[in-house]
Amino acid sequence: MAESGGEIVVLVTAASEEEACGIGRALVEAGLVACANVLPKIRSIFRWEGQVTDEQECLLVLKSRAELFEDLAAMVKQRHSYSVPEIIALPIVKGSVEYLAWIREVTYQPNK
Repeated sequence: MAESGGEIVVLVTAASEEEACGIGRALVEAGLVACANVLPKIRSIFRWEGQVTDEQECLLVLKSRAELFEDLAAMVKQRHSYSVPEIIALPIVKGSVEYLAWIREVTYQPNK
């Protein structure tokens, strides 16, 4: 196992599997994420506009680098149907050397 060099996991919920797949594909194609996992049919219970809401959603689990987060979040917002989409980044503290290297290799390198 290796210490992370700034790799992150980003969680994004979406209204449908189609929307989640479209966002995920666009992010991978742009080089902003190495991988987008789509977990369909999650159940989300949350407070919105003063009401407790219970909805079916999809969850995107994205692997990227911290330095790409702002561009990643901007692209999600452009393509998302929600006025306030969930876009949460969590640090990868440790991971396999090969996997972390792969994330760095396939994501956009602004200095290259």
